[in-house]
Amino acid sequence: MAVQADLFASTKPSADWIAGVDEAGRGPLAGPVFAAAVILDPDRPIEGLDDSKKLSARRREALAVQIRERALAWAITQADVDTIDRLNILQATLLAMRQACDGLSRAPQLILVDGNRLPDGLPCPARAVIGGDALEPAISAASILAKTARDACCQDLHKQYPCYAFDQHKGYGTALHLARLLQHGPCPAHRRSFAPVRRLLQGVQE
Repeated sequence: MAVQADLFASTKPSADWIAGVDEAGRGPLAGPVFAAAVILDPDRPIEGLDDSKKLSARRREALAVQIRERALAWAITQADVDTIDRLNILQATLLAMRQACDGLSRAPQLILVDGNRLPDGLPCPARAVIGGDALEPAISAASILAKTARDACCQDLHKQYPCYAFDQHKGYGTALHLARLLQHGPCPAHRRSFAPVRRLLQGVQE
């Protein structure tokens, strides 16, 4: 699982070091699931942070640049398709979240995780926040980094497997994706453990 993280984080005291954590890509039929962890700098606020799903792609990309530039620390990780099929999507997501926290260049004092589940083995006290991507700025920032990273991955998947139109549906089980999946069969990027893909592999077509 690759870790992408900041290289030049601030060395200011850690009294306000709260990390927000979120994921992107639990539901799709293909591609990795991504997670991000972000410690925002209260002295360098970022306007417009929100749940990444509520933002346009252009706005997400612009905010992602600001987050990387202004955050005290950030990290992005992914759990690949083999890991998802081996562990299941929930456990793969929790693993990616934990690794994102471990990848931060500065240790947080508190971790806020979007949702109702916490990964095991976190490096400090943590709290699950339902709907946190719309409530906690640090989680919103993590949501944006995870989403933009996964969208970039889907663009790469489209270049590798253009017949599936990953650039349009981002791996989700849309009518277009299901039609292409039925037409071409699964590619190496598809999650074999997910029902629509598994049924095709078993020779069962709806």
